[in-house]
Amino acid sequence: MENFENEQFRDSIGTINKDGGRSWVFPKKPSGQFYKYRSYVSYFLLAFLLSAPFIKINGNQFLLFNFLERKFNIFGFPFWPQDFYLLVISMIVGVVFVILFTVIFGRVFCGWICPQTIFMEMVFRKIEYWIDGDRGKQIRLDKQPWNADKIKKRLLKWFLFFVISFLIANVFLAYLIGGDVLIAYITGNTLDNIRTLISLTIFTCVFYFVFVWFREQVCIIACPYGRLQGVLLDNKTINVAYDFKRGERKEGRSKFKKNEDREAQGKGDCIDCKQCVVVCPTGIDIRNGTQLECVNCTACIDECDHIMESINLPKGLIKYASEDNIVKKQPFKLSARIKGYSAVLLILTGVLIGMLFLRNDVEATILRLPGQLYQHKENNIISNVYTYKVINKTTKDIEDVSYKILSHKGVIKLVSNHHFIIPKQGLAEGTLFIELPTSILKGDNVAIEIGVFSGDQLIETTKTNFLGPRSYK
Repeated sequence: MENFENEQFRDSIGTINKDGGRSWVFPKKPSGQFYKYRSYVSYFLLAFLLSAPFIKINGNQFLLFNFLERKFNIFGFPFWPQDFYLLVISMIVGVVFVILFTVIFGRVFCGWICPQTIFMEMVFRKIEYWIDGDRGKQIRLDKQPWNADKIKKRLLKWFLFFVISFLIANVFLAYLIGGDVLIAYITGNTLDNIRTLISLTIFTCVFYFVFVWFREQVCIIACPYGRLQGVLLDNKTINVAYDFKRGERKEGRSKFKKNEDREAQGKGDCIDCKQCVVVCPTGIDIRNGTQLECVNCTACIDECDHIMESINLPKGLIKYASEDNIVKKQPFKLSARIKGYSAVLLILTGVLIGMLFLRNDVEATILRLPGQLYQHKENNIISNVYTYKVINKTTKDIEDVSYKILSHKGVIKLVSNHHFIIPKQGLAEGTLFIELPTSILKGDNVAIEIGVFSGDQLIETTKTNFLGPRSYK
């Protein structure tokens, strides 16, 4: 029965009370070495997240995920619908990397890199500490009646949260439609871009709801990554962990008494102060072991180290460690699973890099017009009609474009001009005729290679089939 009661925490979520209602978490303001390092990382990532849609490399937005027009830029590399296979491989590489990272370091991504955590803990939570005060003041403010002081603080906080949510919504939209496009919409007439205004309103409301009410429940309930870690973690994974061997010993936890020799009495170093619980942003007790709600934010490590230091006990009762390291005192070793994931990641990364180098900035397609047969022309010439489409993936216009047959003697005649321009990040399309002499046709269906030239420079090659009469075999 005792073991069952000790495991009851796994049957409930800390943010939901017994009646199924919302249970608010009021974490203590964290401080310490890890929090300082995490702040530096967060500020860097905040600057990156807010500026990435407005940074350009060779004229390409650094990060762009335009699903409507199927245009994607990743680290300045543009991906068109024709490059979808590259985008898929990039996503697979990212997934394998996250899996490998989780197998080794657990849910560190959530506490240190995830945008949800960064905005919640380093922006919104800090504003809350500034207006409402630390944990004790927040609890008292929550319980006090709606007087003038509470109304003033709530309105100020909600207003600032809304303004920041609106700014985040603008940046988020810039990732979807492009930074330049967003700026043009903002500086233009609002009524001319009513759809953008509606999108901004929707995104603002979503972010406002998340950071004002839903908060840590995003990590616990909505995010699938927390459930994925249950499959990926093992005894060798390095997590934020409580050293129960040292913390419990034979007699278990007990309150601190001055001048006592806890080790001689068989008492653990954990003095049951519960400071690791009150500082946790998801409201869990790390001493219960690895849990779904733990985002590895290290707030409990800093708080426990501070307590240990104040009572002259060694720090590190809560630390980054694996279960094997705590129980068996084994150092970290590469397991067969980690080696396997690493090999897969290296192979996929090599394939992706190779494909990126082989990828052309110009892509041409020439197809015979459906339902059209060949035509006999004077001087034993056979003519076929085709449609062409040329895509320019660069940020500069490609001028003086023309076609030439590379594999056979023949001519290409465009319906309009013989030379045309492919606009930057756009396409040119039209109709052309390919004419070959019957003397070089070796069958009724001949593969021919065609070069796309910009002036005298060959910029792309493509292949198509030429239909001729069977009698000329």
